[in-house]
This record gives sequence, structure tokens and C-alpha cells, in this order.
Amino acid sequence: MPRLFTALEIPRDAALSLSLLRGGLPGARWIDVENYHLTLRFIGDVEGHIAHDIAYSLDCVNRPSFPLALSGVGAFGGKKPHAVWAGVSASPDLVALQGEIDRICQRLGLPADPRKFSPHVTLARLRNSSPADVAQYLSARGNFSTLPFRVGRFVLMSSRDSVGGGPYIVEEAWPLVGADPLASSRFASASDASRIMR
Repeated sequence: MPRLFTALEIPRDAALSLSLLRGGLPGARWIDVENYHLTLRFIGDVEGHIAHDIAYSLDCVNRPSFPLALSGVGAFGGKKPHAVWAGVSASPDLVALQGEIDRICQRLGLPADPRKFSPHVTLARLRNSSPADVAQYLSARGNFSTLPFRVGRFVLMSSRDSVGGGPYIVEEAWPLVGADPLASSRFASASDASRIMR
């Protein structure tokens, strides 16, 4: 059974910038560049008919395309860090899109996500990384940022047989209003892999 989530893909130029953050942290298992994404709403393991209902309902989202930039780095886990990530510059459009998707999921009976939406792109999962090593890694990369890129669509992704970090498959995509129809060719995501793996 696939594990589903909605996400934004990361364009190739931004993914290249993210890839330069790899390395220099003992105990890090780095996410493959083609698996970078920004999770909007984790859905989890669902039956096929529920997945169909989710996809059908997401077809109603009618939000404009918007600019987004990645900025800053951080870690989850406090004194027991378990992941490092790149952050996102403040974006009311992103928050509005995420909120609408979350409301759709709740109307379909999916439980609310107990975590507050904290937009980020996971760079690495950590195993036995010391807080001191993580702090040193973050302080050396704290000025990270990308040029803004245009968000032209959001996607429904799945992961299978994994402990996190991919491979991810784009199951369905929905364009945002005013999006460049050619923009999807500029993503360094798993969408190419999805055509191969099906």
C-alpha cells in the first residue's frame, strides 16, 4: 500500500543549490537530489478508494502560481537531532495552498496533522550525529538561500518500501492558475522515475 503525501517539487536550479549542502556531517544519510521536495500534507497509508477520493477532491484547488525561495538551514530533534533541512522564505501563498489541501483532507475524514506546518526540504536523515556536529554544520551554512522560483503545480507523491528519503513517485499533478505549462520539465524530482517504475 503506498504512503501518500502532497508536495511541491524542487526545480533543478534550486536542487543544485541544495546539493551543495551535502557533506560535512558525520552520521548523515543524504537525500538524493531527485527526491528533494517540500511536503504540504502528509496523508499516510490509505486504501485505493480513499486515494481516489483525495485525488478527485484536490482537483478542486484553484490557487494562483506563486514565487518561492529557499532560505536558511536547521535541524529537527533538539538534543537528539534526527534530520537537517533547508527552510523556506515566508510565503502567504504557500501557507494558503497548504491550508486548503489540509482542509480538503480533513473533510474526507483524514486525521489532522498534529504538527504545525513548518515548510522545509529535508536534506539528510541523521543517525547518531552529535548535537555539536550538527550545530557546527548549521553555523557554517546559515546564510544559505536560493533565487526565487515559480511554483506552478503541486503533486500527490507516494513512497514505497523505504525508511524515508525516497524513492518518491509523482502519482498525480495539479497546475496552479497562471502556471507556465512547460515548467514541469524544470523539476529535479521523481516524476521521471515514475514513468520508468510504472
